[in-house]
Amino acid sequence: MKKNLTIVFFSVIICFQCLSQKSLKNPAVPATPVLFTGVPINSAMNERDLAISPDGTELFYTIVVQATQFHTILHCKKDKAGKWSSPEVASFSGRFSDMEPAFTEDGQKLFFSSNRPGDSSEAKNYDIWFVEKLRGEWINPKNVGAPVNTAADEFFPSVASNGNLYFTAAYQKGVGKEDIYVATWKNGKYTESVALDTGVNSALYEFNAYVSPDERFILFTSFGRKDDRGRGDLYLSRKDDNGTWLPAKNLQIINSDKLDYCPFVSFDKKTLFFTSERHGIPESFINKRTTYDELKRLANLVQNGTGNIYELSWDAVVQSIH
Repeated sequence: MKKNLTIVFFSVIICFQCLSQKSLKNPAVPATPVLFTGVPINSAMNERDLAISPDGTELFYTIVVQATQFHTILHCKKDKAGKWSSPEVASFSGRFSDMEPAFTEDGQKLFFSSNRPGDSSEAKNYDIWFVEKLRGEWINPKNVGAPVNTAADEFFPSVASNGNLYFTAAYQKGVGKEDIYVATWKNGKYTESVALDTGVNSALYEFNAYVSPDERFILFTSFGRKDDRGRGDLYLSRKDDNGTWLPAKNLQIINSDKLDYCPFVSFDKKTLFFTSERHGIPESFINKRTTYDELKRLANLVQNGTGNIYELSWDAVVQSIH
């Protein structure tokens, strides 16, 4: 009997340890914004615009070199044991400015914005490009072409399940100073892009939009609205049954008095990721005169005022605007 009780006791202990280890590997998604720690990508450098594959095994994001605004897309992969690789420059990136990766729902294409040349050898304006996954590798970048790409800049692609492509541009035909556009995928090609209606776009700046695969909601940043808390806030608009975008709501649960932008919702709809330039560095040192060592320490903090990737529960975001 004593032996049986001992076996039961250790069985309970082992089960508890297994559950604890599982919870450590799959922590609950926070209900308020926190630094993303699931993959060690945040640093004192400027990180922005995260994208995670539908199966959760690949991650792309952008590093910005502040002095030149050179953008490079970084890549991390998860192995069979669930361990993430260290960031490396993506196989298709590293020569020209590439940024703002976005997966298709099947995980076989990755769209991004780049100033890489077409037929020439010199950098040009920003266009929308994509790479396809072939034999496990992301290769052969292709320009999406006209009518999506023009002589102006096109930024921040987001692709719906039906192939419709959403992006940011500052065209003269737009509603405001910078707007969100959609190019419809029809009969194997894109139609001429059109600006979204005034539920999303305004006379001000709207940029960096993520659209849900089913096109039922869109997240974007706007700057200068009456309820804007700082240098740019995240907003959400839903589409009604008639296909009209409803007036966008400020996501107060997220926004700070710094720039908050580059939204992405995981394909399992559990987590909203975004980029923010928020920080905790004081603007003055009233109570105690600062030192050189302290200034150097602050400059090397992860949250030093450059961009970082944050996360929070998507359910918490949805509940906050009801």
